[in-house]
Parts: sequence; structure tokens; C-alpha cells
Amino acid sequence: MASESRLDRTSERVEQLLDELADADPAVGERAEEAVGLIVRLYGSALERIVGLAAEGADGSAEPGGTGAKAPLMRRMADDELLRGLLVLHDLHPEDTATRVEEALERVRPYLGSHAGDVELLEVGENEVRLRLRGNCEGCPSSAVTVKESIERVIAEAAPEIGEIRVDGMDEGPAEPDRGEAGFVPLDSVRHRPPEHAMTCTVPADLAADGPAAEAAAGERA
Repeated sequence: MASESRLDRTSERVEQLLDELADADPAVGERAEEAVGLIVRLYGSALERIVGLAAEGADGSAEPGGTGAKAPLMRRMADDELLRGLLVLHDLHPEDTATRVEEALERVRPYLGSHAGDVELLEVGENEVRLRLRGNCEGCPSSAVTVKESIERVIAEAAPEIGEIRVDGMDEGPAEPDRGEAGFVPLDSVRHRPPEHAMTCTVPADLAADGPAAEAAAGERA
């Protein structure tokens, strides 16, 4: 079959390239083989997950608006942590970036409600999103840490292709490091915060990333 022939040619080409790298530099060849092995295991795990999800709905109980095992297979695949990233990587996810980002923000909004605030999705670009904080969150000191950490985390999970978040209406305060362009928030800069910006209000534990927000959330539970 044509597909089998194409697979054979691809496998032979991979082996040829690995042999060439090993001949040129054995150390490089070993690293290349390790990289290929990791990729193969990743996709093997993904295939195993797909088979498992398909088996869960094999009894015909899937429903258009169902959840869990009753949800359509594509919906369950899109919700799966491992498969979601691969679907996005290969442009196979059933929902576009804007939809996934908006759904992610819905997870943060209940927390913002405790500040009588909200977050608005203004724009979704090829590699970035632009948001606006509204209400009391705009001036809440703890929001400089908790809100951005929570937003960064849920967006990274839902739309891993997003590399930058721009937040309008965020009062960083004098203790924040210089970010250059006003309102620009690189993702790396919100992963860790200095101790003086420790959170003073509660954030859901499943939304708290590593850092002060997570520590404060743990303290609230203690």
C-alpha cells in the first residue's frame, strides 16, 4: 500500500540521518537517537491515550453535549492534557486559539469576582494575547501577582502556542521590575515573584502557579 511504502521510506530516511550523525560525531549521534526515542515514546503514549478514550465510548453512549466518557471522542481528545498539545501542534484542535483562551479565562473569572473585577479578551495574535483587567482588580496590590500567575497558567494549558501576554489596566507598582514597553508582560516574568509581593487574598489552588500565589493558597488551606 502507498501509506506503508511512505512509512518505510520515512523510517529508512530517519535511520540514514541518525547513521550520518553518528559517523560524523558519535556523541551527537547518541543525543539524536535519544531525541528520536523521546519523540517516538511521546507519540506512542498519545496513541495509547486515543485508543483508551475510544474504548471508553465504544458502547455508543457518547452524546453531543455529554461530559466525561459520554462526550464525543474528539471533545475528550481535545480536553486531554497530553493530546491537546499535540492537536494544537499539528493544527488539528477542533477549537481555534481565541475560543480556547476565552474558555481558559472563564476559569479565572470566579476568582476575579471576589475583587468585583473581570478580565476581557481584547485581541488574539499569532503568538500573543492582549487582555484588559476591569473593576477593583485593576488597583488591587495582590492582583499584580495572583491574577497574572493564574492567567498565565490557564492560558498556557489551553493554548500552548501563546508565548506572550499583554495586560492593559494593570498597576504594577514601584517594586515591579522594569518591563520596557508599558503593559507588556513576558510569560517568564510572571512565573516567579519577589517575597515582598506575597499574595494577600485567596486564589483557587488549581489555578495557583509555582511561586508566591501557590504558597499563599497553600497557607489558606492549612
